[in-house]
Amino acid sequence: MLYYLFDYLQQIDFPGARLRTYITFRSGAAFVIALLMAIIVGKRIIERLQLMQVGEIVRNLDLEGQTKKTGTPTMGGIIIILSILVPCLLVGKLSNAYMILMLVATVWLGSLGFLDDYKKIQKHNKDGIRGIYKIIGQVGIALILAGTMYFNPDMVTVQNREVINETTGSVEEVVYDTEMTKSPETTLPFVKNNNFNYSWVTSWMGDRAGEIGGWVVFFIIVVFLVTATSNGANLNDGLDGMTAGLSAIAGSALAIMAYLGGHIIYSAYLNIMYVPDSAELVVYMAAFVGALVGFLWYNAYPAQVFMGDTGSLTLGGIIAVFAILIHKELLLPILCALFYIEDLSVALQVMYYKKTGGRRIFKMAPLHHHFQKPGNAGIDALIQRPLQAIPEAKITTRFWIIGLILAVVTFVTLKIR
Repeated sequence: MLYYLFDYLQQIDFPGARLRTYITFRSGAAFVIALLMAIIVGKRIIERLQLMQVGEIVRNLDLEGQTKKTGTPTMGGIIIILSILVPCLLVGKLSNAYMILMLVATVWLGSLGFLDDYKKIQKHNKDGIRGIYKIIGQVGIALILAGTMYFNPDMVTVQNREVINETTGSVEEVVYDTEMTKSPETTLPFVKNNNFNYSWVTSWMGDRAGEIGGWVVFFIIVVFLVTATSNGANLNDGLDGMTAGLSAIAGSALAIMAYLGGHIIYSAYLNIMYVPDSAELVVYMAAFVGALVGFLWYNAYPAQVFMGDTGSLTLGGIIAVFAILIHKELLLPILCALFYIEDLSVALQVMYYKKTGGRRIFKMAPLHHHFQKPGNAGIDALIQRPLQAIPEAKITTRFWIIGLILAVVTFVTLKIR
């Protein structure tokens, strides 16, 4: 809204109105608004949740300090979602297709998580909506995302090409094609000429069929990544501040990538494809990070509020959708490795438990709970270390540190060839 107000003021030569054209200014404004909203409005929401007795239902898993969390207000993801939406509506360019898709994904996934939390509170147990319905909801937004990227004529890329010096064999410069193209292309880490077209997978089908097959592969990848990342964040949400902190780190990294990929000069420096109009996503991600930092004001150990599935399902999905929109989805296994490890730890634990008739790989899954159990707890698990239980706050801090390292590694992959 304010974006269009500034647009009008610029037309009448109002001093300072041109600020609305700067992504950096609007991103900074979005961050500050989201941060203040999460802190100020968040306090009111927490008080309201307490009055409504919307408390967390905690299973007794014999973890240190676990029983003290019973009754802590949940569904705090509402704070995060509101703190994202309001700044984007105020300072975002609402005619931008990328921004619209992110707002739709936020509301869609937030509604899915809200319904799950509501069912848990209604039933007074940890059983929310059936898992199949969560998957359907996640697949639904993934298909909307992939379909929009395929059909929307404004969502295109500009291909980068290297100009090689014939004498030295070195790259003299990176130039861009004059035409914008629509193709299922992404960035592949750790390789030279790291543009990867999914059509390569189906090239054996012929030119036209291969291109269509490439889009089919793209749709499958999108569905898998949105589902895996959303569920990974959901499983990771077991310790105070854990998921909020890791999501803020991942979001900061993706915001920088969006800014670089949406600016033709910086794209040329990194030798990555240029995605016109995608820089608007930086405004969204600034609000995302600001909302999470503000939420940590109450969610850091010991937590005064939990985000619930309203938050965790939404955060993972947002990160995946954002990465796909800027054509960096294949960097997610590095950037969000901890989320996927949480997914994998649960899958392996369940399979091994069924196969061996009661034995475990980890003392407890998801993985972060493994570190809360001492090695002498009497659990028949393959991995007993660490022998001493690690305090919750230290586990969270160490996961944050690993998340920072992964974010740095993700950036390094853009320059390593």
